[in-house]
Amino acid sequence: MDPLTHGLVGGALARSLARSREARMALGAGFIAGLLADADILIRSASDPLLVVEYHRHFTHSLTFIPVGALVALLLLWPFLRRRVPAGRLYLYCLAGFSLSGALDACTSYGTLLFWPFSNERVALNIIPVIDPFFTLVLLVAVVAGLRARSATLVGLGLCLLYLGFGFLQQQRAMTVADALMDRRGHVTTDPVIKPTLGNLVLWRSVYRHDRRIYIDAIRVGLSGESRIYEGGSVPLLDPARDLPDIDKSTTLYRDIQRFTGFSEGYVAVDPGQPDVIGDIRYSMLPMSVRPLWGLVINIEQPDEHADYRFFRDRSRETRMTFINMVLDR
Repeated sequence: MDPLTHGLVGGALARSLARSREARMALGAGFIAGLLADADILIRSASDPLLVVEYHRHFTHSLTFIPVGALVALLLLWPFLRRRVPAGRLYLYCLAGFSLSGALDACTSYGTLLFWPFSNERVALNIIPVIDPFFTLVLLVAVVAGLRARSATLVGLGLCLLYLGFGFLQQQRAMTVADALMDRRGHVTTDPVIKPTLGNLVLWRSVYRHDRRIYIDAIRVGLSGESRIYEGGSVPLLDPARDLPDIDKSTTLYRDIQRFTGFSEGYVAVDPGQPDVIGDIRYSMLPMSVRPLWGLVINIEQPDEHADYRFFRDRSRETRMTFINMVLDR
């Protein structure tokens, strides 16, 4: 999730373990420790744009890295807090602050190497958006109120757990609608992706593969369970032999395409609007659109150069209003 939410979760959890006289210090230590996992965004290369993609939510988000991440936070904070708290208690607060960073990100749709180094599978539970204002607001109120009473922090954390449970319920409702839609079309798939759209648990994006094509739809699930389908389109699944016949498999460009395909869990296709772009079809500005939010720009004239990785955001008022109207069902 976004850095602010990470920090608030870490601060709230650390505060829940602190004595009253150490409340502010524990909250601050937990907040900073909660931010550290996302320091992996600094792992990047000017010559290899995909490096930052591969290492985001990588080893710093794994469960095995939690004690190390907490130790890094301790070392950063110790020069400032060594006269106010014993090292053992400060480490406890840092450990609490860092502990949920990977698990929280795994609840979103991006994919997190939660069990690295034992597994390179990217865990994505798809039950909450990467940015969710309601979830963050509950945490903010809990943290502020927790400065006076630890019970307020515990209540806030409990409400956040309930919200994640509601996200799971909404996902299952959307999955039921998506399964019925696939049955109506006579399609069979084993790995559909049903994920929430930005900032809400009402509007969901359904992406699945059938007969070498990727199908995209939007599903709105109301708070009481009523649903509406916004049928989208489909695009051919990327076939390098068909779509990229002139790229040799030994080139840097071809290896970049394979790296991107693996990161995107195979949901890659040529962008219908940009024939030189291979996009991750799991993400788009609109939930029923076949246009990718990001992808690789392919230059077959430079096969030994790394592909360029770009975002394709559409900030137009029309796109924004279409999304809002779908969320509000109007």
